[in-house]
Amino acid sequence: MAEVAAAGGAGPDVNTTGNPTEMAMAYLQDEKTDGDIPDINLGELDLTTDEFILDEVDIHIQANLEDDLVKEALKTGVDLRQYSKQVESELQRIEQASIKDYIKESQNIALLHNQITACDSILERMEGMLSGFQCDLSSISSEIQTLQQQSVSMNVRLKNRQAVRSHLSQLVDELVGFLEQLHELNNKINFAKELSFRETLACSDIQDIVDRLKLKAVSKIREFILQKIYSFRKPMTNYQIPQNTLLKYRFFYQFLLANERTVAKEIRDEYVDTMSKIYYSYFKSYSGRLLKVQTDAHCPPAAGFFSKPSLKSRNTIFTVGQRGAILSPAELEGPILVPHTAQRGDSRYPYETLFRSQHYALLDNGCREFLFLSDFFMVTGNSALDLFNSIMGKTLSMFLKSMSTYVSDCYDSIAVFLCIHIILRFRAITVKRTIPALEKYWEAVLELLWPRFELILEMNIHSIRNTDPQKLGVLDTRPHYITRRYAEFSSAIVSINQTFTNEKTHTLLGQLQVEVENFVLKMAAEFPSRRDQLIFLINNYDMMLSVLMERAADDSKEVEGFQQLLLARTQEFIEEILSPPFGGMIAFLIRGFSSSWKQSVEAMRRSDPADPVLPRLPQGLNQPSFRSLAVRSELINLHHLMVEVKKHKPNF
Repeated sequence: MAEVAAAGGAGPDVNTTGNPTEMAMAYLQDEKTDGDIPDINLGELDLTTDEFILDEVDIHIQANLEDDLVKEALKTGVDLRQYSKQVESELQRIEQASIKDYIKESQNIALLHNQITACDSILERMEGMLSGFQCDLSSISSEIQTLQQQSVSMNVRLKNRQAVRSHLSQLVDELVGFLEQLHELNNKINFAKELSFRETLACSDIQDIVDRLKLKAVSKIREFILQKIYSFRKPMTNYQIPQNTLLKYRFFYQFLLANERTVAKEIRDEYVDTMSKIYYSYFKSYSGRLLKVQTDAHCPPAAGFFSKPSLKSRNTIFTVGQRGAILSPAELEGPILVPHTAQRGDSRYPYETLFRSQHYALLDNGCREFLFLSDFFMVTGNSALDLFNSIMGKTLSMFLKSMSTYVSDCYDSIAVFLCIHIILRFRAITVKRTIPALEKYWEAVLELLWPRFELILEMNIHSIRNTDPQKLGVLDTRPHYITRRYAEFSSAIVSINQTFTNEKTHTLLGQLQVEVENFVLKMAAEFPSRRDQLIFLINNYDMMLSVLMERAADDSKEVEGFQQLLLARTQEFIEEILSPPFGGMIAFLIRGFSSSWKQSVEAMRRSDPADPVLPRLPQGLNQPSFRSLAVRSELINLHHLMVEVKKHKPNF
């Protein structure tokens, strides 16, 4: 039997051979005696009962006592409290040692932490790269599938083309062979004709065979060419007829013309009828679609718009802006407008742009058609022109009728003038290409446009001439909107007219300028003071000159005219400003100069014979500033002054 001593003094003996429950209770009682634990109020709990709770406690204690370490402690008689303190002390010592080891290895731990963080970042990037590779692989997979589909499609098309090629090559070979045989047959026919002229007996032996071969060839050629002509009737989208595909079979028609003129005429008539309908249909459809993308922003509602106050804010009516670019080579011969594309983009164009596109399509197709007719049907001169007109006549008449309807109600003189110059340039192109087929049409268009343009100019001349300044509202000295309209309009017409000048246009612009000058004078007369009148005139002349010089040449009549007017009114304004404060001083100087000018000239000559002021004295006295002064009558005679100055002129 072992005894367990209390850590703080002698305690009651504990019988280690007793019941484990009794030993635990004794230990608890001992702890209570020492004051280490508080009293436990057990209430009415009977520890000797076999209640369920005590059973659980007993099981728990029994389980702890079965622990090897506890058994060893109980066997050796170790004080559990002392052992607990020893264990706690050992744990603290180990903890301190662990902390010291951690502090000692802190740098390595921090380095390890940084390395782990860096590895984590690298792994994160690798994860991103792998994710990207995965996406790329999926994309490549889809692209491979697409390429496989395209490969299958191309393979099918290749097989189809190879099949078509075999048939076409056979057809081409047959055509080439037919063409060679046709040449040979034509030679035999010509040879048979020569024999018939000589009344050779052998001719009668081969004539029947030759005639039958000729009829067979004529039948084949007729069927083939008519089939080609009928193929042109298929709908097309580029407004160009592929009639040039017939040129390679030109000898077929030549054979018919030489051997069967009736069939040759039938083919030509069928071609004329077919192409006439095709051109008319195509251009009618194209013109109708162009009208759907036309803007009316540049069409005033009535004539005389220069003096209409209601149009005061519509300056675009009178300016050319970017509209003049339509005459540049890049736009003049640029691609034609595609109406459905313009509609899809909600684009709108002025009339001259649609006019250019329509007539460039006509120019292109007309030149091609005339060359084809001359080559395929072997016609020249008036015969070629008649054949061309029989095909294009209906289309050209439609163009003229449509243009006449538009022009009769159009007051946009800039649009009309641009259309005139478009036609002049297109006519120059056809002359350069030596295509006379459209010459009469160009003349007919100009006969429509020139009178209308002149009429609009005359309307505006009358409009300004009949304008009453008192009905234009309150006036100020700033430039008037009518003069600005005139300046914008005149500069636009002058700039457009520089390439293909027209004397009638210059004459009308001259009349318009005169009326504008008179209008400005009438407007200036409404101001009570001469100073305000001059300010109004100077402001308007300066504005008109500035606008004109932006587009017109410096030596144009309009620019020179307004430069002179501006200079004259500016000098008069200077006199008007200087006369009240300095008029007396100027008169005093003139009287003093008249009395002593000879002595002064002689003194200047003696002091400096090469003085450049002497020759300029007559010019200074002839300035406009002296002309309106009342004291001018007291000035010396300029001729007399010049004679005296020349006497003292140095000889170098």
